[in-house]
Amino acid sequence: MDEAVERRRFLGLTAAAAALGMTATVAGCGTLGGDGGEVTLRLVAADYDLTGGNTTKKYWDDLVAAFQASHPGIKVQVQVESWDDVDRKVAEMVEAGQAPDLAQIGAYADYAAAGQLYSADDLLSIPVQANFLPALADAGENKHVQYGLPFVASTRPLFYNADLFEKAGVKPPTTWDELATVAKKLKAEGVRTPIALPLGPEEAQAESLTWLFAGGGGWTDDSDRYAIDSEANVDTFTWLKDELVAPGLTGPIAPGKLNRKAAFAAFARGEVGMLNGHPSLLQEAAKQGIEVGQAPLPGVDGPAKKSMGVADWIMAFKQNGHNKEAGAFLDFVFTDENVLKFAGDNDLLPVTVTASTRMETAPEHAKLRQFLKALPTAQLPPVGKTSWAKVSETLKQEMGKAVTPAGSPEAVLGSVARTASAAEAAE
Repeated sequence: MDEAVERRRFLGLTAAAAALGMTATVAGCGTLGGDGGEVTLRLVAADYDLTGGNTTKKYWDDLVAAFQASHPGIKVQVQVESWDDVDRKVAEMVEAGQAPDLAQIGAYADYAAAGQLYSADDLLSIPVQANFLPALADAGENKHVQYGLPFVASTRPLFYNADLFEKAGVKPPTTWDELATVAKKLKAEGVRTPIALPLGPEEAQAESLTWLFAGGGGWTDDSDRYAIDSEANVDTFTWLKDELVAPGLTGPIAPGKLNRKAAFAAFARGEVGMLNGHPSLLQEAAKQGIEVGQAPLPGVDGPAKKSMGVADWIMAFKQNGHNKEAGAFLDFVFTDENVLKFAGDNDLLPVTVTASTRMETAPEHAKLRQFLKALPTAQLPPVGKTSWAKVSETLKQEMGKAVTPAGSPEAVLGSVARTASAAEAAE
């Protein structure tokens, strides 16, 4: 049996029993910091506040104050950076030989492949490590060892404008044929954009993967090898081109020029009938009086058998040798209270089994239940591949071309597949 599978099996078998002792385990690591000295951990974290406020900084300030009160040998300094800058700034720190002890950013695989990160085994207590949702723990692995610790997550159900659906007399589609039919009825009722298809460079790799999963494909096969130009993927993009784009059912601009942010804004204005949703859209749509319906993503013959998940990561660098102190802090970060606080405040999903269970039954989080339902079986992009950064950037630039009038899904996917093969060979 594969070593990682055996380890995951052991952790799964012990999770329930170990969880009973989680509070004692976390609280019991209070006197770290070397031989009576004080250790200061540096954490660089991403800013999740969409309004320009300081909610992310306040979250970390409150968490650090509570942690330090029970761990007198450890101090934590937090530097919050915008998503536009955080990955670059961490990379610059690492390149300059000044890696932070901890980083909460978008990708971990390059650092793991370079041997710069502690593994989850080096950091976390067994109950904390066992408590991650399996799909997210798997996505945090590089060469069958977990280095990326999932911090928050999201999934992508189908969002629809409930008022527009009611006026058109339609129900949420469960198959692609039904989806095309609903889109045509919305168009006949004067809906400007029956379905938004954002294949612009902001996030084309994720939007595409959502459709590929619904069509029985994906960026990789069951052996984690790239399968970008598979028959299923070509068929999916051919269907999108012929059945949605060509009949004029997408918009408000050409898919290859439409970014997710613009698509979400159009939905919040009431101009879009359907799109693949994200939790962050719920608040903005509600502010503008749009009643959002949620449904499982439709697939070829019924609801999609796989859904796409997205996760952000936290990791610990080896450079300063503070694995025990960093591990104690991370055990604290992943307590239910802290996980639920951050996820709930930002309309995102918790990454642990126990926090997810609590959120699912909490009335105040009812709007997130469709996302939660999909998360345990969601599959993420191949973020554990060190070649993924290059492949992802290529997908962002190229996938919109596959559905243009002159575009060829087979040619575009084939070109990206060759880029992926070259990136793999260069590792």
